[in-house]
Amino acid sequence: MPVQVTILGSGSSGNCAYLETEQARLLVDAGLSGRQIRQRMLSIGRAPENLTGILITHEHSDHIQGLTGLAAKLNIPIYCNRLTKEAIEATLQLKLDFRLFNTGASFDVGDVSVDTFSIPHDAYDPVGFLVHTSEGNIGFLTDLGHATKLILQRVRSANVLVLETNYDRQMLQDDVRRPWSIKQRIISRHGHLSNEAAAQVVEEIVSAELKHLYLGHLSSDCNKPELANRTITEKVQQLGATHVRVETTSQDVPCPTLAMAAARGLLL
Repeated sequence: MPVQVTILGSGSSGNCAYLETEQARLLVDAGLSGRQIRQRMLSIGRAPENLTGILITHEHSDHIQGLTGLAAKLNIPIYCNRLTKEAIEATLQLKLDFRLFNTGASFDVGDVSVDTFSIPHDAYDPVGFLVHTSEGNIGFLTDLGHATKLILQRVRSANVLVLETNYDRQMLQDDVRRPWSIKQRIISRHGHLSNEAAAQVVEEIVSAELKHLYLGHLSSDCNKPELANRTITEKVQQLGATHVRVETTSQDVPCPTLAMAAARGLLL
């Protein structure tokens, strides 16, 4: 069977992706409600009861709120580092099945190998993931204020990459509902990536191996899908990387399931 990736939802209010291989069925973050995760999994013919585990990048609610309705009830293993575990326990007040890793280390779940790496964000010990499968590598890079050399090095071998395009600079500047302190947090080196900053990441990591680029974690107030897509697509075209497919994720509906073909050169 092919390796399959489905972005169930991604945005400032909730993030969750589903990854399936022959031996593993994983969620990457569980930031939608348990009910929404179940409904969206059912829409692609899958059920939470069959999950092998949930990988957690950090403890913010838009990445963990679904654990209450899923992991606690179904006793699904949660893979995270120690500081994230402690933060989740303090927030949710639940007894969960944690499987701990050290940030920077790799671990296996079934036939999947997961590399972890530190990212700069205002959480206790946030991480990104590069998931190695038999049919290619999938990177998850959201919630970071800037891309360090280590991050660029780790995701450069991704065939599929979920990359944060959180805000448009002008829209954030013009937003009247956010106080200046919140704007400063967002644009800080431990905040979020703008569309322009994400384009710079693409310039650093684009290669013949990168086939599919998901634009994730868009702000509903300070970004628009067409703005994010235009900024990244223009960069991809400028680089001559016409083999890279750019797709903008949605908070409200899953993206079409992506099947990774065995030769790594074809994504269906």
